[in-house]
Amino acid sequence: MLHNPVSKFMSHSYTVHIHDRRTNTRYTIQAASDRYILHTAEHQGVELPFACRNGACTTCAVRVLSGELYQPEAMGLSPELQRQGYALLCVSYARSDLDVETQDEDEVYELQFGRYFGKGKVRQGLPLDEE
Repeated sequence: MLHNPVSKFMSHSYTVHIHDRRTNTRYTIQAASDRYILHTAEHQGVELPFACRNGACTTCAVRVLSGELYQPEAMGLSPELQRQGYALLCVSYARSDLDVETQDEDEVYELQFGRYFGKGKVRQGLPLDEE
């Protein structure tokens, strides 16, 4: 994942291919580099899963198959999952053409927290605090 700040002076447009695994539907949108991908998709008639819209949950989680994006407000994903290619569309900006696929919210939650909850291992801190 690329970590460049949002430029207030230069906006670029990128092609984003989204595979919605829930419905096995593929969408292609044009996303400006200074607009959230989820918001852009909705304005182009694409209905994708979401809940909080502020990067705190995993409902809008995707796996980035190719391309780069910037998600400085993705507090709902640990730095480790972000390094593994997971992103939250509600707080992601395209930084190149992208190919992404939606993820099952419960699967992402389990990847992030499963080793802590239900196993008596929560003592102090959570995976979101690891860095």
